[in-house]
Amino acid sequence: MNNLKVRFAPSPTGFMHIGNTRTALFNWLWAKKLGGAFMLRIDDTDKLRSKQEYEDAIRDNLQWLGLTWSEEARQSARADRYNEVTEKLKADGRIYPCYETPEELEFKRKRALAKGLPPIYDRQALSYTVEDIARFEAEGRRPHYRFKLLPGEIKWDDMVRGEVKYEADKLSDPIIIREDGSFLYHLPSVIDDVDFGITHIVRGEDHVTNTASQIQMFEALGGKVPVFAHLPLLTGKEGKLSKRLGSLGVSELRAEGVEAMAISSFLAKLGTSEAIEPFYDLESLAQSLDFSKIGRAQPKFDEEELKHFNTKLVHGLPFAQVSERVNVDETFWEAVKANLNVVADVSGWADVCYQKVTPLIEDKALTDLAAELLPPEPWTQETWNQWINLVKEQSGKKGRELFHPIRKALTAQENGPELKILLPLIGREKALQRLRGIAA
Repeated sequence: MNNLKVRFAPSPTGFMHIGNTRTALFNWLWAKKLGGAFMLRIDDTDKLRSKQEYEDAIRDNLQWLGLTWSEEARQSARADRYNEVTEKLKADGRIYPCYETPEELEFKRKRALAKGLPPIYDRQALSYTVEDIARFEAEGRRPHYRFKLLPGEIKWDDMVRGEVKYEADKLSDPIIIREDGSFLYHLPSVIDDVDFGITHIVRGEDHVTNTASQIQMFEALGGKVPVFAHLPLLTGKEGKLSKRLGSLGVSELRAEGVEAMAISSFLAKLGTSEAIEPFYDLESLAQSLDFSKIGRAQPKFDEEELKHFNTKLVHGLPFAQVSERVNVDETFWEAVKANLNVVADVSGWADVCYQKVTPLIEDKALTDLAAELLPPEPWTQETWNQWINLVKEQSGKKGRELFHPIRKALTAQENGPELKILLPLIGREKALQRLRGIAA
């Protein structure tokens, strides 16, 4: 399926939140698995709210995650194409002008609900006379435009939801052009999908009703209807959408030390029948993608759970993936990574081993004895066991009362990597000074 082509189409009206990121990820993984293409489309038709800083952040986060694209477009550059198609659809009777005000439309909606009817548009605009339109224009009204849905069943086989059916007469003709002449999402998106040969559309389930209307738009344009997959929307851990979830972005998680592959691994398996386990490259993650394993329930996203998962991933990170970000060698990395929460924490343990540390002495008699028994170098990981057994034998101490004071003297920390690992890294000179209570 190397002719497969997907797109991620963010609007640069805000920073990319975790839900957007999940959509981008699934699109990219699907293309990667099947040897297809991934396109970035900037949906910047909202001139008032679109900002360059948001677009720059979207691009930066996608690249940091490794979700690179082979083609891109922006909707603001395609107005002529949208107008061309619009004029054709007007001529075909599929787009028509409406002059109702928002207040009038709201009144109609409430009236329909009061009668127990679905609140869909009644198509009154189709019965306007020339005199009606002249009167509206004289009042200063400007039309908005709707796409006319044809009667009949609209159905598709969704990769997540299975068979989906809608009756067109139970849907409102969607508004596609505002009073000010600007386009809403619906029609430009379909035009782009047709023009750029998009074969699969993976997006949130909040677009399911849009899809029903857009399928008729694809057909009106003579384009091939793509395959759809509608992902259940993320909810907060309380089981509802939260303001925090709607604003939490990759930039923020990245700044807190969460790894790109932790985010991708977590989001790819959240809400599926598979265990959430670390993947260390996108290729492997892509090969594991299976839409049939995505559940229909809305998955609960917990930021703290992601951070705990990130710690698990860090504990398994191979040195090759961090070598350019850390100032330690592979031996040191492998020695301490099991005690890190984020990669940046390695610097703290490098400081413990190589920089000056002020020891914490809580049992001077014990640490003085330990200093006297400190063996000569060279040291290996076996040195610790040989040395601590001598200290244990001569001090009569064991367990926490033996190990804890020595750890605090050597590292000034309550916890950390095994001392058998740290001791050779600290070295005899520093260890001797610290056991004697001297900063070294």
